[in-house]
Amino acid sequence: MVAMSTSFVLLGLLATGPRHGYELKRAHDDRLPRAKPLAFGQVYATLGRLERDGLVEKSGQDREGGPDRTSFAITEAGRTSLDEWLSAVETPAPFVTSTLFSKVMVSLLASGVDRARAYLTAQRSAHADRLRELTATKTAADSPFGDVVAADFAIAHLDADLRWLQTTLQRVADMDREKRP
Repeated sequence: MVAMSTSFVLLGLLATGPRHGYELKRAHDDRLPRAKPLAFGQVYATLGRLERDGLVEKSGQDREGGPDRTSFAITEAGRTSLDEWLSAVETPAPFVTSTLFSKVMVSLLASGVDRARAYLTAQRSAHADRLRELTATKTAADSPFGDVVAADFAIAHLDADLRWLQTTLQRVADMDREKRP
C-alpha cells in the first residue's frame, strides 16, 4: 500500500491505544512540534481511508459533554503496514524540487546577475535569522525533547541551504566577473 506519511503518523499514534479524531490531531500537533499542524478534516478523511483499507477499526464512542466521538484502534493489518513503513528506507529525492532553487534559477534567467545576487543575499540573511531562532529554542532549558529534535532537523537543513547559498553567491560573482570586460 502506498500512502502519504500522515496515514502512518496516525497509525503510529493509534499504536499506543485507541483515540478519536480530536485526540489524534492534538497528539500529532503535540508530538510532532514544528510540523505543519493537521486540519481536523484531514484527520477524519485519513481515518476514513484507513478504515476503508482495514488498517483501523472503530473501537467505541463516547460523549464527554459534547457530540458523540468515535474512537479508532489500529488493526493487525495496520500494525503490519506501519511496521513495513517504519522499516523502509526513504529514497533520496531524484530531483531538485525547492522553491529556493527555482527562484535563484529564474532570477538568473529572467533578471540577471544583480537580481540573483540581491535575492541570494536576502535569502541568506533570512536563513541566518531562522537559524538563530532555532538555536535559541534548542538551547533553552525548558525546551521539550520533540522541539529540540525538530530544531536539530531544521538547523541541519538550514545549514545545508546556507552553504549552498554561499556557494551560489560565489558562482554568480564569478560568472559576473567572466562576463564583464
